[in-house]
Amino acid sequence: MKKKAHIIKEIEAGSIAEEMELTPGDELISINGTEIKDILDYHYLIKDEEITVLIRKPDGEEWELDIEKDYDEDLGIEFEEGLMDEYRSCRNKCIFCFIDQMPPGMRDTLYFKDDDARLSFLQGNYITLTNMSDDEIDRILFYKLSPINISVHTTNEELRCRMLHNRFAGTALEKIKRLKDGGITMNGQIVLCKGWNDGEELEKTMHDLAAFLPEMQSVSVVPVGLTKFREGLAELEGFSKEDSLQVLDTIHRWQNIFLTHYGTRFIYASDEWYIKAELPIPEADSYEGYPQIENGVGLIRSLQEEFKEYFEDLIGDDRTRTLSLATGVLAAPYIKQLIQKLNEKYPKVKVEVYTILNHYFGTDITVAGLITGGDITTQLNDHFLGDALLIPDVMLRNGETVLLDDVTVAEMENTLQTKIRIVQSDGKSFIDSIIL
Repeated sequence: MKKKAHIIKEIEAGSIAEEMELTPGDELISINGTEIKDILDYHYLIKDEEITVLIRKPDGEEWELDIEKDYDEDLGIEFEEGLMDEYRSCRNKCIFCFIDQMPPGMRDTLYFKDDDARLSFLQGNYITLTNMSDDEIDRILFYKLSPINISVHTTNEELRCRMLHNRFAGTALEKIKRLKDGGITMNGQIVLCKGWNDGEELEKTMHDLAAFLPEMQSVSVVPVGLTKFREGLAELEGFSKEDSLQVLDTIHRWQNIFLTHYGTRFIYASDEWYIKAELPIPEADSYEGYPQIENGVGLIRSLQEEFKEYFEDLIGDDRTRTLSLATGVLAAPYIKQLIQKLNEKYPKVKVEVYTILNHYFGTDITVAGLITGGDITTQLNDHFLGDALLIPDVMLRNGETVLLDDVTVAEMENTLQTKIRIVQSDGKSFIDSIIL
């Protein structure tokens, strides 16, 4: 029987693979005589300083290559299948699932629900553990995969089953305990739904999660995102200012408890809670190194701190720029503050900040990362945009210049008749994109 092989997509320049004259289209068959199931096997097997790699060329010829290298040195190979295996999809029907709230007609990949532990390790995705077998947990423990990011939501087993619409969802704590006992570091996430897992349920969840310290390093609390496409789904409502104040009061109280007993705040509120509550964003020290920044926890404070550090070393001058910047409702006030500060040293640099309303998903969606090209072009088509329009990189598909609705940056430039610059999400890049 022909062994499973993995097709090579790209070879990194200057890599071991290039030195061994491997090329795209070659197939990796085995390492040290071991057939490779997926990317986890691959990363584990290439760690040795001496390995034997079996390659099949497109003409069927097989090469057995003996390689000497540094212990953690990579071979420089990218495979056609990123996981070197099929992606595992989610079988839950969570009441808050954003994918279930998307309109029809978008590209197929946007409707795929992943719940794959390998992606949690490699890309930081959050998994529910409900689709994970004991064998898969055994593999995590064997390979010592850390960190694993887990969507907890609630520690009430019956409530978790209802929220995830999965009768096996209540076993998550048993699996988290296995990971803790195996020394696997974890991060948790709670998507808060009003009337479901807030209030007393949130209190219980915070209390219960303390049992998984220190292996569970942090837990973020984020409000449920609700689009206008919820027909046939569970009835959910957003959080008001008063609701947000109550949520923050609960989180801050538990932060003090955790800080006193464990030396860490452990539970963190996403920026959106502070904005909804009309409260200041906490100081940088409160985020303890920003362990949950990918979940929007401390993102604004981090940008402000990076901006401040870089700004202080700038001399300033009379250079002239006329630019525009598009962002979401959530970030717009803070972006305007930074530009006002920048004008103290660069008074002739003019940047008009345009707040883009999300008509595509619904105006309750306020984050920049979910803004579409269609909304930008429609709302800015009749505006003076200056020498260039700046948009944050979070609006784009990873590694590409395409927005969520498949509108490309080039198409936007053609429609708006202006150059578009992509701005990285850090303070230095923000300033440089404006003044350089």
